[in-house]
Amino acid sequence: MKTVRIATYNIHKCVGLDRRFSPERIVDVLRETKADVIALQEVLCHSNPRVRENQAQFIAGELGMNYSFGKNRHIRTGQYGNAVLSRLDILESEKFDISVDKREPRGVLRARIKLSRTKYIQFFNLHLGTSFFERRKQVHKLLASHVLDKKSFSGKRIIAGDFNEWTNGLTTRLFKRNFKGVDAKLHLGKKRTYPGVMPFLHLDHIYFDKDFKLRKAFLHKSRTALIASDHLPIVADLDVDIL
Repeated sequence: MKTVRIATYNIHKCVGLDRRFSPERIVDVLRETKADVIALQEVLCHSNPRVRENQAQFIAGELGMNYSFGKNRHIRTGQYGNAVLSRLDILESEKFDISVDKREPRGVLRARIKLSRTKYIQFFNLHLGTSFFERRKQVHKLLASHVLDKKSFSGKRIIAGDFNEWTNGLTTRLFKRNFKGVDAKLHLGKKRTYPGVMPFLHLDHIYFDKDFKLRKAFLHKSRTALIASDHLPIVADLDVDIL
């Protein structure tokens, strides 16, 4: 049996509630979580000599982790999307398009992560749309046979990210029907993830297959985390058989 610590964190392009750009603060928050595998959303990567402005590369490098990045769209000269960071080996990754017409481009990044010689995780990092009707369409794209419901992924799936849903909408209902998860009321109590300094909404979630057992989950709410982004990280310890 192996315990893997998972975290999901919308880093808001590394701009804090004080409007200061600081990828270093994001690194500090993630270091505090001690996570093994991390789903980051709202990551902006510029290809210029300033390494800290390639946020995925900089954060992963500072933490000594492997990373994979999935571009959803361009913002000026940068690529904007999701990143997966891992202390374990990332064997492969791919991005699936879950965009809805006339809405902001969205994607889900899948990374196959090595647990042992014969076992691995299919780790999905997503950021869903802000519109109720947009999410209704996106959840059906997510549960398609070539994405989450691919037979070879079954039993190995962990899905983490910013679901932009704080009610018991269709997305939440379908995910709860198909996966186990971190229950906000049971595991996080009255704490919320957004906005960071005075959170009142549960937007961020972690779901997983029944092969994983939840040991514990918590909202990481340090002094740095309260200001570094407009979200707070959710952290979960999952036990899994690696034999």
